[in-house]
Amino acid sequence: MLMKRLSVIGNWIATTVLCLSAIAFIWQGAFFTNNSAMAAPSVNLIASSDAGDKVQEKAREDAGRAKNFIRDTANKVERTANKNASKVEDATDNSGNFIERKAKQDRNTIQKRAEEDAARTEKAVDNTKNAIERTVDNIKDALSK
Repeated sequence: MLMKRLSVIGNWIATTVLCLSAIAFIWQGAFFTNNSAMAAPSVNLIASSDAGDKVQEKAREDAGRAKNFIRDTANKVERTANKNASKVEDATDNSGNFIERKAKQDRNTIQKRAEEDAARTEKAVDNTKNAIERTVDNIKDALSK
């Protein structure tokens, strides 16, 4: 009975402390520390054609980096597949048995899929970059009229 009462009192104390802490955070503005930044005029930045050019250039730059990363990843996957197939060949003394043939088939499948995935991902990056550039051009056109 005593433990139950202590448990209930502990729950009330914990709830009270939690509520008071939440009120204190809100009161002090911990969630909204920089209200002046919300009122900053961002219309000038958006309306600037220079900003649009910067966005387009950044999109091109990032797309190039992403495509390089994708290509590097595909190359690493292909190299790893080759290394694994070579290890199997070495382990089986190039005897041409089932395990060796299966390793070569797996290598070829992995390389093919790596190329397909890389091409598909690069195409998606290009589509995203083109969509960003079209959007910026549309915004520029709308603001210039």
